[in-house]
Amino acid sequence: MLFESFKEWKDYCSAKNMPLWEPVLNYEIKQKGATEEDIWSGLGIAWDVMKDAVQTGLEEDMKSVSGMIDNGAKKVYRNPITVLSPEFQKLVSRALAAKEVNSCMGRVVAAPTAGASGILPGVLVTLQEIHQTEKDTILKGLLIGAGVALILEKRASIAGAVGGCQAETGAAAAMASAAIVFSLGGDIDQTFNAVAITIQCMLGLVCDPVAGLVEVPCVVRNASAASIANSSAQIALSNVSAVIPVDECVEAMGEIGQSMDTKYKETALGGLAATKTGQAISNRVLIQDIEILDDEDVV
Repeated sequence: MLFESFKEWKDYCSAKNMPLWEPVLNYEIKQKGATEEDIWSGLGIAWDVMKDAVQTGLEEDMKSVSGMIDNGAKKVYRNPITVLSPEFQKLVSRALAAKEVNSCMGRVVAAPTAGASGILPGVLVTLQEIHQTEKDTILKGLLIGAGVALILEKRASIAGAVGGCQAETGAAAAMASAAIVFSLGGDIDQTFNAVAITIQCMLGLVCDPVAGLVEVPCVVRNASAASIANSSAQIALSNVSAVIPVDECVEAMGEIGQSMDTKYKETALGGLAATKTGQAISNRVLIQDIEILDDEDVV
């Protein structure tokens, strides 16, 4: 692993007078046996795919086979009623859009998972639009997000099947909040404080996909997690302390994930998946799948 803890990451960068993204870059170079140019090129491609997913979700027909996803992103994006601001409306719709592309079998970046693939695109596309953020800064923010994910994977989890939705959308929101703070000139302490605040806001979130599909409530959780990433970044940039250090927040996240009942970890046996409507949808989707298989057998 790159670092065992956020403290280790901070101490390393402080001792070497190095920005947070640089050791992650060096780690990627070593792990992939690639050149620095290769890594930047790969990040650029990932960023392009993220932007394309947002655009696709807002422009093309996004209706899943199950019918649970039905162009929600476009409905939010085009709604004349603005709850807070046009920027907030765009943030929510873009996070929905990229995740809907995943639910409709389109091309996305798993960041850190496909189930959380709308969060970083929604956050970073909106950040770049509002602040005219340079592409180079966005790519460095993605590296910092990757560093965050590596520690969360080591100390807790980034998989819903292991730690619940706190591990997937929670990790993605933490990655995004760190990228925001870095991009807006925040220092190491502010960046890691944003991660701590985000984790605190996401602790205990279960993974309960209806019909076992990464659609409901996964898509709308991407939008809410994108919102939390921004609120956490705003708080951290204002030097409001999370009080509980980031590494201890990660430990709490891991402990909660371990103690969470299996039915709340991507098994579709609890939560929303176990509701009357959730079960009805599950039965309907299963019947559709059987019919499709029968049709294929006939062909």
